[in-house]
Amino acid sequence: MADAQPPVSLADLRRDIDRIDAEMHGLLMERGTIIDRLIAVKKTQATGSAFRPGRESSMMRTLAERHAGILPFDTVESIWRVIISTFTYVQAPYSVHADISIGDAPMRDTARFHFGFTVPYLTHQGADAVINAVASSAGDLGIFPAEPSAKSGFWWRGLIGPDTPKIIARLPFVERPDHPAGTPGYVISKPIEDAAIRETLLFALHTHHWSDTATKALASLGATIEAQAEDAAGTALLLSCPETVSTTTLIGSLTPLEITVHTCDEIGSHANRFQLAAATPSLE
Repeated sequence: MADAQPPVSLADLRRDIDRIDAEMHGLLMERGTIIDRLIAVKKTQATGSAFRPGRESSMMRTLAERHAGILPFDTVESIWRVIISTFTYVQAPYSVHADISIGDAPMRDTARFHFGFTVPYLTHQGADAVINAVASSAGDLGIFPAEPSAKSGFWWRGLIGPDTPKIIARLPFVERPDHPAGTPGYVISKPIEDAAIRETLLFALHTHHWSDTATKALASLGATIEAQAEDAAGTALLLSCPETVSTTTLIGSLTPLEITVHTCDEIGSHANRFQLAAATPSLE
């Protein structure tokens, strides 16, 4: 018969917790020393934002897929977001400019959850103001709701052009119905082609007119209309498309329908939307 294990005391368990806390703190400080070396190698302080949306989205997916245990994933995700965003800020200080036209609370929650409290949070009324602030900055980020107020109109106009800010991420990184900061939003920065993730492409399409048939033609390509607005020249659309779709493909799908396309411009990209799998119910 195996020897019975001695009971674990409350003091023993608390010592284990203290040990783990000390190890976590030590690892964070070690991470800081690596960031010091990273700054020296990349000289990030002179090259604008250190934000890397492809790497971050991959990290968050991995975190979600391997998570288990009693600690809520909300807590785990928020801790990692603070770690990632703060060390990014240490590499190259930046601010987050937010469009609060739908209200300050949801955008503040989104910004603080995903970028922490160290990064300065600056508010603006309207996407245009956010785009202008990012365009005139050294390496700031901008966030605005993916579903802005009805008064926003053709808000993505300011993202058209080779040197204008571009959409680089869609928040939240890990989607779920009960997300504590789940307001859908886009993140913009100055162009960062070397670090952009191109799983989902975004296009600004401007046409003379639009129809349900045209919407179906885009759907056959896997494209969806994320936003639509009318102006004096016709209809402006923000399109979300698979990475295989190009401006030529989009225009070609509309040509047989006699839809006159004024312009079609890529205005950003982001990781494919990632939905956290629901927990498997207990079979007890």
